[in-house]
Amino acid sequence: MLSSRHLHQRCFSCLFLQVRSVDVKEALRLQNENNFVILDVRPEAEFKQAHPPGAVNVQIYRLIKEWTAWDIARRAAFAFFGIFAGTEENPEFIKSVEEKLDKDSKIIVACSAGGTMKPTQNLPDGKQSRSLIAAYLLVLNGYKNVFHLDGGLYTWFKEDLPSEGEED
Repeated sequence: MLSSRHLHQRCFSCLFLQVRSVDVKEALRLQNENNFVILDVRPEAEFKQAHPPGAVNVQIYRLIKEWTAWDIARRAAFAFFGIFAGTEENPEFIKSVEEKLDKDSKIIVACSAGGTMKPTQNLPDGKQSRSLIAAYLLVLNGYKNVFHLDGGLYTWFKEDLPSEGEED
């Protein structure tokens, strides 16, 4: 199983060929007409607040949970910058996805902002995001039909596409 630490050792351009981006309206169409699953990689609290209907939640990052000396030092470093809920890579990410979705599932990975694979003058390699990292990890771990939600769930909600949550 490969983690995000291994991503820098891989050829990103090879991964770009295996992960396609879709906009929110195309994602909704694929979900409704082609049985695509939206994999929401945001924290569980954000997912519970609002998400596309039928979305599956597996957070790619989680709050630092352990209380080892190293973790206490990391918490202190986050607190120094005014961040009291530091996060770390979820070591159970791939395992959790595998429990919910098989390797042949048609998946659209989503997070808040979405990032982009499109190069710009200021960002020649695009803009990284949680959903792009998750999409790459899925491909590296054998998933075959992986898409990325361009513009993220921010755009989904801004476009007033269907959503549900505990507040509904």
